[in-house]
Amino acid sequence: MAPTIGPLIHCFRPASIHRSTPEMMAIAAALLIFIAVAVPAATATDYTVGGSQGWTSGVDYNSWASGKTFSVGDSLLFQYSSQHSVTEVGESDFNACSSSNSIQTYTDQSTKISLTEPGSRYFICGTPGHCSGGMKLEVSVAGSTTPSSPSSSSGTTPSASGSSSGAPPSTSSAGIIAGGKVVLGGLVLVGLVGVVG
Repeated sequence: MAPTIGPLIHCFRPASIHRSTPEMMAIAAALLIFIAVAVPAATATDYTVGGSQGWTSGVDYNSWASGKTFSVGDSLLFQYSSQHSVTEVGESDFNACSSSNSIQTYTDQSTKISLTEPGSRYFICGTPGHCSGGMKLEVSVAGSTTPSSPSSSSGTTPSASGSSSGAPPSTSSAGIIAGGKVVLGGLVLVGLVGVVG
């Protein structure tokens, strides 16, 4: 019978490594809290609007969006040519295909929009005739207990803004909230390890 080295290693560990069961449970609980806060950040989804066709004429965006569940923390990536734009509008302007009261307009050809709060979001192409030809997208965003991503509308440069219907949704607050929770989780972990260590 071969000797086991487990008891031998146990004898050579420094006393500071030995922890009582309550201390180990506190460390385990802190680690679980940290993981529970950090893991949702990895579950955000970036949706390329229109799939491989992108944001262009001739795509059925209702069909593209059907069956997808958009959640707080997800992002929409609009990829389009210079003859198109992405204009976020309110519901009535969406239904009328009007960009005159736009919330935000993008023309950078690669626009990433973070979904920062639950509710409906409405997007049209601001080029005359394109919206009425089908270049419009309504997205229903489901709520989430934790914003999933600290991403912002990076790579986007608004070309026009201003609206009586309100300012564009803030993307920086999601980053601060998500980042703050991760930092808070890390501080809790460090604090508990320090207390029990």
